[in-house]
Amino acid sequence: MEYDRKEYENTSNLIKEHNLKTVCTSANCPNRYECFSNKVATFMILGDKCTRDCRYCNIEADKPDEIDEDEPKRILDAVQKLELDYVVITSVNRDDLEDGGASQFVKVIRILKTHTDCKVEVLIPDFDGPELVEIIKAQPDVINHNIETVERIFSKVRPKGSYQKSLELLKRIRGIDAQRTIKIKSGLMVGLGETMDEIAETMVALKKNEVQIITIGQYLSPSPNHIQVQKEYSESEFEEMRNAAKVLQFGSSAIGKMVRSSYHAREVAIIKTD
Repeated sequence: MEYDRKEYENTSNLIKEHNLKTVCTSANCPNRYECFSNKVATFMILGDKCTRDCRYCNIEADKPDEIDEDEPKRILDAVQKLELDYVVITSVNRDDLEDGGASQFVKVIRILKTHTDCKVEVLIPDFDGPELVEIIKAQPDVINHNIETVERIFSKVRPKGSYQKSLELLKRIRGIDAQRTIKIKSGLMVGLGETMDEIAETMVALKKNEVQIITIGQYLSPSPNHIQVQKEYSESEFEEMRNAAKVLQFGSSAIGKMVRSSYHAREVAIIKTD
């Protein structure tokens, strides 16, 4: 993979200097060299230890860190120094916190919206009602919540999550944001043992539950201890998924082998048709 080593190191060093976490490095994303060299990163708030242990994820499951009250300010500093016009904020799951960590999301969104002109996308856990309302009140430009996989194997892949709860969360966003100021996004990985019919069914379910932007990418197992890849999809099969997204009239999509949830997030957030 070709990338600008100097820009990659500049971005990587700035993130380290500000003591920030990124899902890019914590999840061992294969696209991080390209993204960092283009001054793009997905900031991960609320520490790098997760209260869940999803079988596809490389982030450590352990007792979480204390909430870092200075974290929003450090993210602001990094965003300003990188001169970003689009930023993605995600987090580990924090089932140990009463609000799941939603208040930290709100603080980060508000400080960025107050002091910069950059667009803000948040990739959130499966927050319940009151927490979701507060996120929406902070007015991010995009709210992403990944369905991750098809219903049949969901409990195997995400044993502490719920397929139906995730779909309901996505639909609730539009119910709360009746003015349609926020774009709704979701994504899934393929190669975990699902079928093409199940992928199509999941795409239909996402569309019915108000999703406007969809991402689909090939799952790559982080280690021998994680779920192993059951199938590597061909380019023609990804093209079939792209065609299905067009038929379903998603506003925008990113579908391909190396696509990840936040990959080219700025470009994917441009809704073409709704």
